[in-house]
Amino acid sequence: MNRHRTALSVLLAASALVAGALTAATPSLAADAPASFRQQHTQGFWTAERMRSATPLDVTAAPGRARTPVATAATPTAIAPTAAASPTAFPQAGGAWTGAGAVVKTSGRVFFTMGDRTASCSGDSITSANGSTVITAGHCVKYQGAWHTNWVFVPAYNNGSAPYGQWSATKTFATDQWAASEDMNMDVGLAVVAPLNGKTLSQTVGAQGILFNGGYNKKMYSFGFPAAAPYDGTKLVYCSGNSGKDFLLTKDHSLACNMTGGSSGGPWFQDFNEATGLGTQVSVNSFGYTFLPNRMYGPYFGNEAKAAYDKAQAS
Repeated sequence: MNRHRTALSVLLAASALVAGALTAATPSLAADAPASFRQQHTQGFWTAERMRSATPLDVTAAPGRARTPVATAATPTAIAPTAAASPTAFPQAGGAWTGAGAVVKTSGRVFFTMGDRTASCSGDSITSANGSTVITAGHCVKYQGAWHTNWVFVPAYNNGSAPYGQWSATKTFATDQWAASEDMNMDVGLAVVAPLNGKTLSQTVGAQGILFNGGYNKKMYSFGFPAAAPYDGTKLVYCSGNSGKDFLLTKDHSLACNMTGGSSGGPWFQDFNEATGLGTQVSVNSFGYTFLPNRMYGPYFGNEAKAAYDKAQAS
């Protein structure tokens, strides 16, 4: 794990948490583990310097044992779908997003403490009943058996500045399967954030649509804030291309993408419109294989992800 490929290389410090390749999901809790965590915060904890120095939380996978296959339903469930896109920057294996549109404001960096370390991921403001829901990767809310603390979302993060504020989570969620055994097929996490200046998150930065059970092999756009070399966490980065399906350990989506550690939890969109920056979110950056460089994997949003989303948006 010295090379921190894609979304999850667990380099939480210069001396990585683990040497070599991590297994994709290490069982860490009993099957009845709670799938949510009530957050507590230290006031003023996330200074500009602390955000800049937060290290990317990522996990790379190596073949080991078979994973539990994800169950997919035949009927898709969509929340606020958007119009079809007419892609022009397609395909793209990884580069700074120089366009405008809603994605610039809805996506952002996620910061949290993991034990005695400060770490970062990516996330996205998603359409929800409470108007205050962020979606990210499961390992960006809980990893190695423990829920992260001091969890904040910084939309449109810009090199230590938070142009739309720091949004503190009141509660974080994960799929039941991630909470129980950190099953890589179910690497989906969410957070409900407190209002800021009397407004909800979606009132302030907007929110993207989301789709469950939407199928595979779509044209996709992936976004995130990779913070491991050659990236530095200061810019919104994207990849685009025709997605496939993981044929090794998971039932995840697969996309050619060179994003590195820190991009975990960033949104994957189908039907993405480059002019408006709006799309239908169908996955998040999750992990990469050590032996397959420049390829990202993201969990399929099936019934399990929908159940976690429903709990969060009703919170």
